[in-house]
Amino acid sequence: MSAEKVSMSHEDYLEAIVMLGGSPTQPVRSVDVATKMGVSKASVSKAITSLKAAGLLDQPFYGDITLTEEGYEYGQSVLKRHEMLTAFLVKRIGLSPEVAEEEACQMEHAISDESFERWLDYFNDIGLKS
Repeated sequence: MSAEKVSMSHEDYLEAIVMLGGSPTQPVRSVDVATKMGVSKASVSKAITSLKAAGLLDQPFYGDITLTEEGYEYGQSVLKRHEMLTAFLVKRIGLSPEVAEEEACQMEHAISDESFERWLDYFNDIGLKS
């Protein structure tokens, strides 16, 4: 991923937008992002301003949010980390889905791209699918 790392919070916004079906060609509404994340519309607006400045999404004045190609790839990569780590924690470690979700969310932000690539190799070796 070529994008500079953004804050954990901003990664969560990109992930939520992707989860809502957002892409470079499919916009999402900021109110839906707020609902998904359990945050205020003002919080979404502040994050959008930062993510727009980073070149990861576009939003016309009070319009819907559209990810740039780079933002979409970044959001997809965060989501993939989350899904794979959750699957590992549930299927191989034996955590409950609720605990695994919460811990995967912490882990997805903490590991480097290089480390995650090695995790993916390991997941493939053990036949783990998300």
